[in-house]
Parts: sequence; C-alpha cells; structure tokens
Amino acid sequence: MAKVATAVAYTYKGVDAKGNKVEGEINSANPALIKAQLRRQGIIANKVQKKAKPLFGGKKKVKPGDIAIFTRQMATMMKAGVPLVQSFEIVADGLDNEGLKELIFKIRDDVASGTSYADSLRKHPVQFDSLYCNLVASGEQSGALETMLDRIATYKEKTESLKAKIKKAMTYPIAVVVVALVVTAILLVKVVPQFAQTFAGFGADLPAFTLFVLEISEWMQANWFIAFIGIVGGVGGIIEAKKRNKNVANFFDKLMLKLPIVGQITYNSIAARFARTLSTTFAAGVPLIDALKSVAGATGNVVYEEATLKIRDSVATGIPLNGAMRASGLYPSMLVQMAAIGEESGALDEMLGKAADFYEEAVDNLVDNLTSLMEPLIMAVLGVLVGGLMIAMYLPIFQLGQVV
Repeated sequence: MAKVATAVAYTYKGVDAKGNKVEGEINSANPALIKAQLRRQGIIANKVQKKAKPLFGGKKKVKPGDIAIFTRQMATMMKAGVPLVQSFEIVADGLDNEGLKELIFKIRDDVASGTSYADSLRKHPVQFDSLYCNLVASGEQSGALETMLDRIATYKEKTESLKAKIKKAMTYPIAVVVVALVVTAILLVKVVPQFAQTFAGFGADLPAFTLFVLEISEWMQANWFIAFIGIVGGVGGIIEAKKRNKNVANFFDKLMLKLPIVGQITYNSIAARFARTLSTTFAAGVPLIDALKSVAGATGNVVYEEATLKIRDSVATGIPLNGAMRASGLYPSMLVQMAAIGEESGALDEMLGKAADFYEEAVDNLVDNLTSLMEPLIMAVLGVLVGGLMIAMYLPIFQLGQVV
C-alpha cells in the first residue's frame, strides 16, 4: 500500500464568488489538493504556498503534558465513533504546537498504511514510553481501544498533575535561594564599596565583622564573574552528572527521601505513582508480574525501583502482592492494606486507584503546607543576609558615636 503524503501548513490568497479577497491557512499534502478544496467552496486561489517558518523559536518541544491532552482528545474522538485515521486529523487541526502536529501526522500516516496504532507509537519512544505502547496494544487486541485510551488519558492526567505539584514544591525553595544570592551579590558589589570609602577616613580600627564583610566585598568585586560561572557551572554539572551517571542519580534519589518535608512529599508521590500505575495496568488486563515491571520504572526513584523489582520476583514465586510489599518495609501500611483487600475481594485495580487518590491528595496538602512555611522563611533568610550586611556596615558608625 502506498504511503500517505504528510500534510503540512499552507497559506493561500484568492477571491470568493462575490469577488471579495480572501486569505487563510489550511493543512494539506500538496497545493493542488488545496486549490481543489477551495474551488468546492467557491474560492479561486491565486496564490498557494507553504507557511513560512518563524525566524526564531521554531517548533515547540512535545512535552508529556501535550501527550496527556492528545490522549484525552483521541479517547473522546474514538468514543464518539470517529474513525481512527480521521481522529488524528481532527485532533491535529486544532493544535498550535507544530511539533506535536507533525508527530500526530506521522502516526496517522503509519496507521493509514496498515501499521497498528501501538507499533506506530513505538517509533517515537521519546514521547510514548513502553507502558503507553503496551496499554494501547492491549486495547487493540481486546477490541476496546476507546476504553483503553480513556484509561490511559486518566492515568497521564493524574501523573502530570502529580508532577506539577512536586515541581511546585521544589521550585519555591530554589527561587528563594536564587533571590537571596542575587540580592546579597548586588549589595556586596554595589553598596558595601560605598561604605568602604567612608570607613577609609575614620582613622580607627574597624570591627572584625565589618572587616570580614569588606574582604568578601573586595573579592566579589574582583571575581564576581568567576563566582557566577562557578555557580552556574556547578549546578549545570550536577544536572548533567545526574543524567549521565547512574551512581550520582542514585545518590540524589536517596537524598530526596531523607530531606525534611520534601522527603515526605517524595515518599507520598512514589506511593501514588506505584498505586496509579499498577491500577491502570492491572485494569487493562496486563498480568501482575508484567505490570510490576512497568511500575518499577514509573516510581521515579532507584530505591523503590529496586524494591518493586524484588516484589515482582517474590510474586513470581507465589507470594501475594501485599505480603511482598510488607516484606520490603518501604511501602506505607495503608497502601499494603489496600492491596491486601483488593487481592481478597478481586478488585485490586479499584482499591489501588483509591489509594492513589489518597496519596495524590496527601502530596497536594504537603505542597500547600510547604508553600505556607516558605513565606516566613523567605523573610527570615533575606532578613539575615541583608540585615547582617547592614549591621556590619553601620557597626563602625555606632561605635564612633559612642566614642564621641
């Protein structure tokens, strides 16, 4: 079967039946098809050309949140009875993200040429992981693709919502540190030198605290660029090392669990991801042992990834899921109990889904608490830094006044 040509964006100019000038944008495989389509609408196209690409920016990156929206739209189209290939076209036409639109058209072309939906998705592993593709394959094989897409959409939406909450919790403290460093640097480079010139004419010994701040200020004036490069390079180096070196990534994964407040948020988010992923895969008909393999990668933490793989090995030998979870000593007792009730009642997916809802709400509450705690902490940190510098600068003036 011949491969279907990929549709791209074209702009056109022409006149309608009343002689009025019209222009617009349309997606199609080639200009001839556009002219034919416009003639059927009573428009004579004088000029049809490919839409010019922007000078800066180009195509936006396809983010996991975009995939969640795409999945929900596909589930809606399929439930409405729209054919699969046509669903791709309808969803793509309503998108502004050219990168995602191009991705959808590639998948559409593969499906139109006879490739299964799941196999078409597997050609794009960056956007669609193995769990996503396996669930779609399960839906195709069972003849309930629209139901499966709805479940995947719910799973992706819940997962992205949880990620957003965690990002919110992490971003706030980082922003506080950055603001504090910037304010301190500006004071050391611009404000403190003005006081230094004043102190030069005092003819008296300065307090040790003031001398210490002046020395820091002198170093910052001479080496501020080195300090800036060092901080940026250090942060960038840690991020790259975490991506490239498994030992570094494992160190930070373990560290996150030990931090106050943040550790509890991480712990609850792992429990939520474990429960949500296992609930979705088990409900899709994936065998428990295979589902646990997908769950291990979805936990997002090396400690729990290794623990989940050990649970998988234990379940393979005949040990109940809740027993294997309890033996690991890592999972919260409520989650273990919910798994036990689900196994006994034959509703494991439903009970795990309720557990996921509970831990997702717990993460939301902890993030709100952290945000409330950070507000006075911001004032305290900035007060210590800025106030300390000001005290160091005014301390010699106070002492001079006592001598006079």
